[in-house]
Amino acid sequence: MFVDDDLFAQEVRQIFGRAWLLVGHESQIPNPEDFIQSKMGTDSVIVTRTRQDKVVVLLNSCRHRGMKVCRVDEGKARAFTCPYHGWTYSTDEERVSRPGELAGVPGFDVHYEGRLDKAEWGLKSARVRAYKGTIWATWDEQAPTLEAYLGGMLKWLDSALDHRNGDSGGSTLLVGVQKFRVRCNWKFPATNFVGDASHAVTHNSANMIKLNPSGKDGRRDERPSGHAAFGWPDLGHGGLGFLPRPEEEFPRPDTFQQFPAASNYLRAMAREHLRKRAGGIHYQGKGTIFPNMSFHEDQPRTLVVHHPVSATETEMWRYYLIDADAPDEIKDIFRHYYMTYSGPGGMTEQDDIENWESATRQSLGGMGQGLPFNYAQGLGESEPCDLMPGAVWCGRTITEQNQLIWLKRWQEFMEGRSWDQLMHRVEVEHDAVFPLKRSTAGAK
Repeated sequence: MFVDDDLFAQEVRQIFGRAWLLVGHESQIPNPEDFIQSKMGTDSVIVTRTRQDKVVVLLNSCRHRGMKVCRVDEGKARAFTCPYHGWTYSTDEERVSRPGELAGVPGFDVHYEGRLDKAEWGLKSARVRAYKGTIWATWDEQAPTLEAYLGGMLKWLDSALDHRNGDSGGSTLLVGVQKFRVRCNWKFPATNFVGDASHAVTHNSANMIKLNPSGKDGRRDERPSGHAAFGWPDLGHGGLGFLPRPEEEFPRPDTFQQFPAASNYLRAMAREHLRKRAGGIHYQGKGTIFPNMSFHEDQPRTLVVHHPVSATETEMWRYYLIDADAPDEIKDIFRHYYMTYSGPGGMTEQDDIENWESATRQSLGGMGQGLPFNYAQGLGESEPCDLMPGAVWCGRTITEQNQLIWLKRWQEFMEGRSWDQLMHRVEVEHDAVFPLKRSTAGAK
């Protein structure tokens, strides 16, 4: 399943043609007519803010012969003209009935005798949802809302997107998007970040050089207690996070102690966060949102999308988040730590890339192609977590529970199930129930 071209083509249709996908951040298109070129699966798309301040996502493919109508990474435009035959598409709703509609065709009156239906031959539009600065899109009009698609994972995503002072949202991109290609199947990074804590052995070298921003052992500041793997069997999401608890009981130790300005900033933000959210429940975690978006909520605070290129190649897009109003000195400290940790020059990312590329190469071997992989770690030890609606856990970080959850969701999409079936609103005959502890077996 990691090197098969036919299976990859099926994934592009069945998964990336239907799921909600992260396509960018609003800070990349702050003004009307700003645009970026992004990806949905293997498709190039244009993400733009119209003159009427609406964020839209358009398939970057001319309706005449399929040529890209936009060939630059970013810019400012209210219309896109295909360089092949000159068809022009407008995003200005004062000129067309919808953004992306065909607005001009050379020889319209003579060669088409004025009969070409421009409204019918516009750029294909995706369904869009902007959420706390992030921009998501799906090709499937029948898909549930983004919030329903994310379910309980939304609270963890909030812990990455919200301002450190407790305000809702308020983050922006720290630098541009880092884009780099890795010779691996896209499922390796997706299932790595979904909660594969046992791969920590591969980061021993990063631990030895003390990436820890407080100058202590390891690559991060010490985590509070209650850190464990949580997964959502009905949705395919999962990761590592903290058992929810009242805000007043969640520890907020000093961090970034090698950098007094950053440490003081985070201490002040933590006090403000507690003041604003007192009486509430603290949710915090990181992981993978099915199918191919992963995030860290803290150390480093980053999003990454694993864009499929082929069965054996993936294009990684890594975004770094920061409070939009943080002082420049603080932004620079975080930028240095984040990019030393993650991205193509990051110590831990290089470890991971070496693993994913090697595993993909070995899976191409004559014997390797048919070799079954073992996902039995923690199998049958999970149970529902009452504090995290829809989630299961087994009280520890070392388990392959979440990889199994992700793979179960992969199978459900690959079977071409309806959204009623995918969202478990109706029963599916012979459906495999996620294996829980014997005492709770049968619960979903």
